[in-house]
Amino acid sequence: MPEKHGNHSVQSAAEREKLALADSAPVVSLLEAPSGTPKFEPAIGLRNAHAQTIYGTLRPARPRVANTVQRRLRFADGDFAVLHDDQPATWKRGDHVALLMHGMAGCHQSGYMVRTAAKLMDRNVRVFRMDHRGCGAATMLAQNPYHAGRIRDVEAAIRMLERLCPGSPVSVAGFSLSGNLLLRYLGEDPQSLPLSLFRAVAVCPPVDLQHCVEKLSSTRMGQRYDWYFARQLVSNIVNTPLWREDLPLAMTNRAPRRIVEFDEFYTAPASGYRSAEHYYAEASARDFVSDIRVHTSILVAEDDPLVSSEPWLSLTLPTNITMCMTKHGGHLGFISRKGIESDNRWMDWRVVDWLLN
Repeated sequence: MPEKHGNHSVQSAAEREKLALADSAPVVSLLEAPSGTPKFEPAIGLRNAHAQTIYGTLRPARPRVANTVQRRLRFADGDFAVLHDDQPATWKRGDHVALLMHGMAGCHQSGYMVRTAAKLMDRNVRVFRMDHRGCGAATMLAQNPYHAGRIRDVEAAIRMLERLCPGSPVSVAGFSLSGNLLLRYLGEDPQSLPLSLFRAVAVCPPVDLQHCVEKLSSTRMGQRYDWYFARQLVSNIVNTPLWREDLPLAMTNRAPRRIVEFDEFYTAPASGYRSAEHYYAEASARDFVSDIRVHTSILVAEDDPLVSSEPWLSLTLPTNITMCMTKHGGHLGFISRKGIESDNRWMDWRVVDWLLN
């Protein structure tokens, strides 16, 4: 509460700024093609959301990125993440730096991570592709799992980039689950973010985790995705330091067939949450997006079969957030018709443009 002096209320500078921004930015519309952004037109034969999603996964189109240097990032609890440092030959101190964070069951080698890194390097941006705890090159380096609420891990990664690249502006992109993680971090305590932060981009972020798992279980195809990712999540921790015999997952007679079951049996108890429902409520970014003060772009597809776009329809966004909601694109697909860009990976080009401009 603000301090009272007589009949007048004295507000902090942070409170005054927040009120001013709220008054000046009531609602930002959800645009299919914001100013300066070419409209997404799905490739012939890939108009269907599942076709976009599956094609994007099965045809990752990874370009070759040479001379990558692995850098371990140690967290306060003793766990590690790994940052894959891709530095262009012409990059110099003070030039732009970007941090890319993968989605659930992904890693630094995920197609969207490698493609985006290559495009950024062509623009002389030094890129750090992050393997979260227990993922990719960090598979055997963590005893605590990566999840949607590990905002301190994001902060630690940005601070490491500041030490490695003093004076450089830092842009951050989060894909899928890391998109939620990034937005949650940006809105948690906007006044204390690193001054180096320049731009942020979130692609297909599940900002209401409870709503997303409920949506998956409501359709036959959603149930198939649910089963696929639940199986992936289990296989990612078996025979690694992440496996724990004292958790419900090790005691169940049946492997989880839904993400919510995996989170109930493993993610929540391994991370200090009472239940999957408690984890979803605490880690979801939905209630924090309106507090973001960094220039941020968000890309979602109305037809995303994994992440519902419905939560965005009721949110109030500040003017520093650019919201792009396309009719098509699936989940991390956005395979476009030829002729819009030099290749048909429309999503990659939007991430590059929004991180730098």
